[in-house]
Amino acid sequence: MADKIKLHPVTPHVKRVFEIVDRLRAGEIMLFPSDTRYALGCDYTQKRGIDKIRNIRKLDDDHLFTLICDSLNGISRFATLTDENFKMIKRLIPGPYTFVLPATKEVPRLLLHPKRKTVGFRVPDHPICEKIVSELGHPLLATSAKLPDEMYVGGNPEFPDDLFKMFESFVDIVVDDEQPLREDNSTIIDMTGDVPVLLRKGEGFDKVEEVFLLHNYQPEIV
Repeated sequence: MADKIKLHPVTPHVKRVFEIVDRLRAGEIMLFPSDTRYALGCDYTQKRGIDKIRNIRKLDDDHLFTLICDSLNGISRFATLTDENFKMIKRLIPGPYTFVLPATKEVPRLLLHPKRKTVGFRVPDHPICEKIVSELGHPLLATSAKLPDEMYVGGNPEFPDDLFKMFESFVDIVVDDEQPLREDNSTIIDMTGDVPVLLRKGEGFDKVEEVFLLHNYQPEIV
């Protein structure tokens, strides 16, 4: 049974953040809020945690994982960035955006797409995410909090307690920011080619359009 830890959405209690980070470093996994949907997360260096998340989600080897960073500097350590991509990302973060980028050697191979050697990156506009990543000292591995279709009973959860009950037997920690559930997805931008490509239209899309136009790109969704 997971331990529920309540955190203020704007000023999370530092001692509780320390407790969460210590447990992540030990290989535990958590259900946590962001500026979009709830996600499953762990310390990206802990294979134990990664394996747990893969088992919960029944993920294939080509699943696109996301590394949650606390700044653009964090992204640039783990991803190969062109000057143009650097400028675009700087205009968008923090926010509800996932950037698909070529990974550097800092990223473990088991997190990469086996053929493209890419990974997703996010800098959410959410104090809880920021505080946890900052204290951890390196990115969180994250993926959307979903269960295989056959495990859903009664449809998608509408309230936080419904979501918590769904995952309490799968995760070690439930982080509760005592806010309504968000159903928004992040906007996903593939930046691995010469021109950025929109893979998913989600939260914050209007700002993406503005930034694309500033850089003389026409946003197209594939």
